[in-house]
Amino acid sequence: MALLFEPLALRSITLRNRIAVSPMCQYSAEDGFANDWHLVHLGSRAVGGAGLIIQEATAVSPEGRISPGDLGIWKDEHIPFLQRMNQFIAAQGAVPGIQLAHAGRKASHDVPWRGGAALTPEHGAWQTVGASALAFSDHTPAPVELDATGIQKVIADFVAAAQRALQAGYKVVEIHGAHGYLLHSFYSPLSNQRTDAYGGSFDNRIRLLLEVTAAVQEVWPKELPIIVRISATDWEEGGWTAEDSIQLALRLKEMGVDLVDCSTGGNTPAAKIPAGPLYQVGYAEKVKQGAGIKTGAVGIITKAAEAENILQQGQADLIVIAREFLRDPYFPLHAAKELEVDVEWPDQYKRAKR
Repeated sequence: MALLFEPLALRSITLRNRIAVSPMCQYSAEDGFANDWHLVHLGSRAVGGAGLIIQEATAVSPEGRISPGDLGIWKDEHIPFLQRMNQFIAAQGAVPGIQLAHAGRKASHDVPWRGGAALTPEHGAWQTVGASALAFSDHTPAPVELDATGIQKVIADFVAAAQRALQAGYKVVEIHGAHGYLLHSFYSPLSNQRTDAYGGSFDNRIRLLLEVTAAVQEVWPKELPIIVRISATDWEEGGWTAEDSIQLALRLKEMGVDLVDCSTGGNTPAAKIPAGPLYQVGYAEKVKQGAGIKTGAVGIITKAAEAENILQQGQADLIVIAREFLRDPYFPLHAAKELEVDVEWPDQYKRAKR
């Protein structure tokens, strides 16, 4: 059988295949609440055969949202609809996961189809926070540097969000430490100019990500997996590097993190990112080989043969697909046909399985 359709065990959870739906913001929530759009969006990918569905960046606090349209899990009232979604996803044979996130200095922006600019006070802007009082770009306001009290609130918000995620029926938690959002802004030297215990040295800069991870582990069941998404390089001189990522992954492995989801970039607008097919896969391979931990490969993976080759070459353990799933919710079913693997189709669709 093709490796793409081999099961993947993560603690007590077994994914039916190595295909995961990458967390992709839909910017379609109101006050953090999920709705029918999210149910159909994620539910159709479960029907389409994905092994793991990772729900989009879900804010652990209102100020942690990228935009007013972000999903949230900062209050109990968010739980019931999320439960409904997860029950449907699980009924289709997929595993429901959630990405817990805080946007940091990249928060308080309009939704992309309205331009995505930083919100103004007249349009509901809120105060952003970050590792240091450094604006992301010339077009965004500087955040407030988090003090000790603010840092403890962030950790507490992640913990409360993980507890709610468990109640809502998620089986996998992914901690979002990538793309220039809060946790990434702490570990990257490009955005962290602190002189306290959370700045300066490598150990200090990774401290918050490790503390958040450890705090989530305290409330997340030991039999359920935790994933951490990182930006494996800043793509900029003087920034975070692949070697840094290996050292971070070694720490995460020691803590018992199950998989590192290896994305890149997002921390500065000046970065020159050579985006193209499979452009990030090498980072998943470096982290996997260098730290001896399972990794997820993500980044313009669009073909079944590409995904299969990544696994055959031992570059990653999980194929995390984003835009191709927007184009084709049934990518796994089509991939199975292309790779000549017989997989189960939903009963309702079997008349089309030829």
